[in-house]
Amino acid sequence: MSYSISSPMVFKNFKTFHYTLAGRPLVVETGKLAGLANGSCLVRYGDTAVLCCATASEKPRDGIDFLPLSVDFDERMYAAGKIPGGYLRREGRPPEKAILTSRVIDRPIRPLFPKDLRNDVSLSLTVMSYDPDCSPEITAMIGASIALSISDIPWNGPISGVFMGLVDGKLVVNPTEAQRAVSDLELTVASSMKKVVMIEAGANEVEDDLMFDAIMLAHKENQGVLEFINAIVDEIGKTKFEYPSCELDHDMFDKIFDFCEKDVMVALDTDDKTVRDARMFPIKEAILANFTEEYPELPTMMEELVYKIQKKIVRRWLLVDKKRVDGRRMDEIRPLGSEVGLLPRAHGSGLFTRGQTQVLTVATLGTLSEAQLLDGLDNDKEKRYMHHYNMPGFSTGEAKPARSPGRREIGHGALAERSLVPVLPSVEEFPYAIRLVSDVVSSNGSTSQGSVCGSTLALMDAGVPIKAPVAGISCGLITAEDGSWDTMLDIQGLEDFYGDMDFKVAGTHKGITSIQMDLKIDGLTPEIIKKAFEQTHAGRDYIIDEVLLKAIPAPRAEVSRYAPKMTTMKIDPDKIREVIGKGGSVIQKIVADTGAKIDIEDDGTIRIAAVNGDSAAAAKACIDAIVFEPEVGAIYTGTVTGIKEFGAFVEYVPGKEGLVHISKIAKTRIDKVEDVLKLGDTVKVKYMGVDNKGRMNFSIKDAE
Repeated sequence: MSYSISSPMVFKNFKTFHYTLAGRPLVVETGKLAGLANGSCLVRYGDTAVLCCATASEKPRDGIDFLPLSVDFDERMYAAGKIPGGYLRREGRPPEKAILTSRVIDRPIRPLFPKDLRNDVSLSLTVMSYDPDCSPEITAMIGASIALSISDIPWNGPISGVFMGLVDGKLVVNPTEAQRAVSDLELTVASSMKKVVMIEAGANEVEDDLMFDAIMLAHKENQGVLEFINAIVDEIGKTKFEYPSCELDHDMFDKIFDFCEKDVMVALDTDDKTVRDARMFPIKEAILANFTEEYPELPTMMEELVYKIQKKIVRRWLLVDKKRVDGRRMDEIRPLGSEVGLLPRAHGSGLFTRGQTQVLTVATLGTLSEAQLLDGLDNDKEKRYMHHYNMPGFSTGEAKPARSPGRREIGHGALAERSLVPVLPSVEEFPYAIRLVSDVVSSNGSTSQGSVCGSTLALMDAGVPIKAPVAGISCGLITAEDGSWDTMLDIQGLEDFYGDMDFKVAGTHKGITSIQMDLKIDGLTPEIIKKAFEQTHAGRDYIIDEVLLKAIPAPRAEVSRYAPKMTTMKIDPDKIREVIGKGGSVIQKIVADTGAKIDIEDDGTIRIAAVNGDSAAAAKACIDAIVFEPEVGAIYTGTVTGIKEFGAFVEYVPGKEGLVHISKIAKTRIDKVEDVLKLGDTVKVKYMGVDNKGRMNFSIKDAE
């Protein structure tokens, strides 16, 4: 049998494009991998490599009334030379950090698709090589923009993103791993050629003006990347495909709008979501009864139709009449309330209310061994502070079963977590693992920022000595085709739903600790960002002073009686083995006898947690006895635990014995040890040191 060998594969369309970003090479390769995707590229930034693929369905699915876009940031553990943890030893559900990255990339990309596109669109971003100094998140964002831009998928990009750090008071573009470790700022900014389209930040109380400067510097840096992307599109970009428009019939919309405009205005003119929904129900029925015969397709378009009718009215109120549905001024916050100590057995609890939004946050304190273990590409192994967010159906009046947390819940929990991290005490100051759970019990806008406020209350109620209280609030935006715009503070659900922006800012009096910006338009100007900062700063100052600190003016002096009591001690690292014992026998016995939890670190730091001080003290005494080293010449009170012909064994501290030779028992010569001592006798002994056989020797006669 003979074989023929074909000529080596030649990729006729293979091209590479080069750019330098923050002093490191950015290389884009196209035409080699994933040729069946609508658009694909391999983006290399330093030694980081991300395969970015954009695909779209040929036609929309039946009944779809929205853009079904999915963005998946997928970490391959081989990218960092690691084998995944867990039983299966393969990648499973994306880790939290990957889910958050998917959201960060989704937010600037989504608003730039045509409003009437209904084809399924999928972005797959696979990290194949990981360089700690070159962010795979930024690499993936740029790659996603390139894949969409060169594809035939309709999209009004490109966008670009960079990461900003603040090291020694100086702003740094795309900081290295070492710089990120000491940075006071973690800021991601995405931009189009003209506007800022996404902001995500965590910060160590960074002032508003400095944050603004960082955003503008990032926006400027993005312009060079965008010119690079446009050059790639000019060379290899495909013509965008035609798609069936899903726009409502304009004549039908105008006719129905005239029919129900006044009734909808009356229905919307309330601050109670339940009342508003009840008022809208007969209006929908009337529309169907009067127009279904003329427009048979109306029932399938009803939700979108009503959405656009309400949107037109609300936006007109906000932009032209400066009227909000609940009658507030544009810079006015809804009625506020706060309360602590609602749950007697929880370690800390706080209820924060803003209008019809209500969040109950509960704090739990645990040992450091209960910190969350992490399994990802970077070197983060665990985190001691965890924040989880839940939004059940009843919070919005919906009858739906509970499900595991989705991307939104994970994102909101991470945002609240990021907001509080800068004010938490260090492990040395407060050696606890901390878990917060924010349960949204009523929702009408800005529940994530309600979680931030509730978290401050819960932490202070739990006795966590935070450095400063943190509050969060959101700012909305309404824009017109002529370029006019206005912002509004503390948006409720309707204003978020029909407005153009949800600009969430959390922080202390001193500065910002987190930002998250969601947009429905093509971007923000510097003037809009400035005003949003001004309004949110005033809002959070008011909430801190007039609401949070009036509920609890300072963290409680002590943790809850039901929280573990923590004792910290330090031993010689060489003694760790003695404390643990063979197969863990010694430490397991201490835990069983005292009921305490014990964590031991490699440097000899031991943290003891117990439900009461007596248990912790007992555990500490046991460990002290194990690691105790007697001092030559010191006198100890001990108990006779054994008698031999050559002497007696005395327990000089619990669990430690030493030998008193028969010649050292009495000042006069004795024939038998039993003539002087019996088991259980309490005696004073003097430590004489270690003999040439390595034995610890004590003396009764010298102690006298």
